[in-house]
Amino acid sequence: MDTEALGQTRTGRFFMRIMAAIMESRLRYKFFGPQKILEGAGIKEGMKILEVGCGTGFFTINASKMIGENGLLISMDTSPLSVEMVTKKVENANIKNVKVIKGNTLDTKLEGSSLDEIFIFGVIPAPKLPMDKLLSEMHRILKPNGIMAVWPPSWVHHSIIKSGQFKYIGKKNSVRNYQRVDK
Repeated sequence: MDTEALGQTRTGRFFMRIMAAIMESRLRYKFFGPQKILEGAGIKEGMKILEVGCGTGFFTINASKMIGENGLLISMDTSPLSVEMVTKKVENANIKNVKVIKGNTLDTKLEGSSLDEIFIFGVIPAPKLPMDKLLSEMHRILKPNGIMAVWPPSWVHHSIIKSGQFKYIGKKNSVRNYQRVDK
C-alpha cells in the first residue's frame, strides 16, 4: 500500500484523519502513555535520534523533552498529513530540537553512522515493509553500538536477530532494545 498516494485521495485523507483522532485519544494516552514507553528505550539528554513513522506525534513532544536542548530528534513519516500535523504540534509547543521531515525509512538520505538511537514505535509491521531493507538502512545510519528500540510487536524480534546487524540487549516497559553490531 502506498500511503503517500492514499493520502492524496479524499477517502484516504478522511481515513487518515479518523486514525489520527484515534491515535491522539485520551484513552491511548491513559493506557499507553508515551513517557513510560520512551523510558523503555533508554533515551538520554543530548542524543541524536530518529523517530520512524512519527504519525500524529504521540511520542515526539515527550522525546524532545528527554533529549533536551542539546539533543536532536528527527521525526520522519511518509505521510504528508502526518508531517503537517507533527510540524504544527512542534511549532505550537515552541520546540527547537525537533526536525520533522517527509521521508522514506528504506532510504532516509541521512548521514551514515550519525544517530545515537532510532525508535520504531507502532510502525512495524507496516504493509509490505521489507524488513531486510529497513534493517540495513537503520544499521547504516546508526553510530557503532547505537540503539534501535522497537515497541511492539514481538514477532519481528527474530527478523532483527536473524539479520546479523543487531544484537538484542534487553526489554524494558515492553520496548525491545537492539544494539548495532559490525561484522
